[in-house]
Amino acid sequence: MALNITTLEEVLGMCICMTCPSWVNCGEKGGYCAAAIGKSTCIHEEKGCLCRSCPAFKNAGLKHTGFCTKGSENEQLKM
Repeated sequence: MALNITTLEEVLGMCICMTCPSWVNCGEKGGYCAAAIGKSTCIHEEKGCLCRSCPAFKNAGLKHTGFCTKGSENEQLKM
């Protein structure tokens, strides 16, 4: 995975997780695609997925989706 994003702050700055139909407002900041964050502790069901339209997804060259329920790109690569 060729990351063009260098910091977690950059990921969170581009993150659109909170606009996703699956989003649960529980105090998390999103950024579930980042290895430092990984899957959500409060989102247990996908009700739709916006991952592919996220600027962080595009800039990082990610392939997987559903990071909030399945874990970060790195976690999903290990499955």
